[in-house]
Amino acid sequence: MTDIHQFIEWNRRQGHDILQTESSYWVSAGMRTYQAIPYHAVISPTEQELRTLFNEHKATAIRYSTSLSAPEGMLSYHIVYEGKSYPPKKIPHKARKGLALTVIEPISLSRMATEGWELRSDTLKRQGRMGAETQKWWETLCLSGQDIKGLEAWGAMVDGKLAAALLGMQCEDTFSIFFQQSHRDFLRLGVNNALTYVVTTEILKRPQINQVFYGLHSLDAPASVDEYKLHMGYYPKPVRQRIVFSPFLRPFVNPMSHAMLKTALRLFPSSYLFAKAEGMFRFYLNGKIPIANQTPPAILASRPVQQE
Repeated sequence: MTDIHQFIEWNRRQGHDILQTESSYWVSAGMRTYQAIPYHAVISPTEQELRTLFNEHKATAIRYSTSLSAPEGMLSYHIVYEGKSYPPKKIPHKARKGLALTVIEPISLSRMATEGWELRSDTLKRQGRMGAETQKWWETLCLSGQDIKGLEAWGAMVDGKLAAALLGMQCEDTFSIFFQQSHRDFLRLGVNNALTYVVTTEILKRPQINQVFYGLHSLDAPASVDEYKLHMGYYPKPVRQRIVFSPFLRPFVNPMSHAMLKTALRLFPSSYLFAKAEGMFRFYLNGKIPIANQTPPAILASRPVQQE
């Protein structure tokens, strides 16, 4: 069974720093910020662990998912499908359409690196996030994983052309979908829906897999990204997502500075830096509010959330 060390090795090859504390591993995410891995883990690091990250490793901010009963953290969610009962009883119409028109199968990481970038670039444009990634970054991401156990690329082909693709990895009993992209020319054919449907079905046939993890509640991606996943039978699993800034930065993270960031983002809507910073400020400030007083994300608003 593939374990976390394969994921760590893949990230190291991409140039990320990896740290370890008692409760988790942490991967660098730029500007000395760190994200707990694996992404689907729900952890409760001690304050001493956090001090170690800030004092010894000079982290500027950290991000992790914790339980609903934790004292701090923004009410958030993971998008998941747990159990073996997939597919849903009624296959979405677009998925049925796509299944009739596409060939879906594993593809090489080298093909994902080249043809996949065209899809990735088009997807980022549609989401208003074009500055978030570069072709060089994408090629490194894909090619550095060519002999990493558990890392998989899948593609949906229409007349031999790659129309949609996803990249995911198995870690213990969970398969995580990290990236999914498609080209707008094929969206009307339901290629994304068919790809999600086939990959989820095939992955959950594996006896060691009990969950497919489809992503964290994003700091900056549009809500439509997750709404699509719900349409495909996945659901939001409530957690608290916690952002912690270094003691040096905390005095500067307040409602006034957050308002300034929101203004900057309105003026420069394509700025990746402003979008991520606004999300981190928002998650941090909301996470200070008692969970009963927080406004839930729209995806959770119609679902009752109970603390453990």
